[in-house]
Amino acid sequence: MKIVSNGVQIHVEDHGGGLPAIVFLHYWGGSSRTWSDVIAALPQTYRTVALDHRGWGQSDAPASGYALADFADDAQCVIDTLQLQQFVLVGHSMGGKIAQLLASRRPAGLKGLVMVAPSPPVPLDLPPEVRAQMENAYTSRASVEASIDQMLTARTLSPANREQVIVDSLRGAPQAKLAWPAYASREDITREVAAIDVPAIVIAGELDRVDSVDTLRTQLLPHIPQTRMHVVPGTGHLSPLEASHEVAALIRDFVDSLRLAN
Repeated sequence: MKIVSNGVQIHVEDHGGGLPAIVFLHYWGGSSRTWSDVIAALPQTYRTVALDHRGWGQSDAPASGYALADFADDAQCVIDTLQLQQFVLVGHSMGGKIAQLLASRRPAGLKGLVMVAPSPPVPLDLPPEVRAQMENAYTSRASVEASIDQMLTARTLSPANREQVIVDSLRGAPQAKLAWPAYASREDITREVAAIDVPAIVIAGELDRVDSVDTLRTQLLPHIPQTRMHVVPGTGHLSPLEASHEVAALIRDFVDSLRLAN
């Protein structure tokens, strides 16, 4: 389905029922399809909502409007339109930073926050040459494959998932590809995330070369109160694809703990 947010059509996959709903936000380069294996591994009694960020997947690609607040506004519009009275936010990488900002606003109905290999709330500080490499990471099939092998994964993806990553990465609009390395990743939301007041967990990949376990311990955990971290062994940055069953099990246990607490 399509949901209009500030004049932008956002593609949304909405399946199942039950409370709380689980709202999935994907990484820079991905789409709602990034979560397909995780969603398939969750109980069918869950309601799952996965969206394509503006500029990615099947969503519209406006010429501008790719700050974290724009992405967070889109997710909130989806939540409001679907009238999700109780929900858990699950964000991966860039989607994890978007989820942090949205959670910091304390939206009505938010019950918990799951950050999967999340970008920390601090600005991403990279040397100019590394930032330039990021800006060109998704310009060709060869560059995407190099990113998969050299940065994004520690486990071998299935042929289908590897092709999905390549297609999704190349499909992104040029302005969406540029926005994250150029400015959105540099946003500092450390003051905002201190306001998060729901239970939260981090799912980190043991071998993540993008947002390492040490990075998350030093640059994320101190800023978000009462957050617990789980480390998935032998896994890189694309844990929703590399270790979907492990990620799904951690999400399921977290959601079930919220249900028991209510």
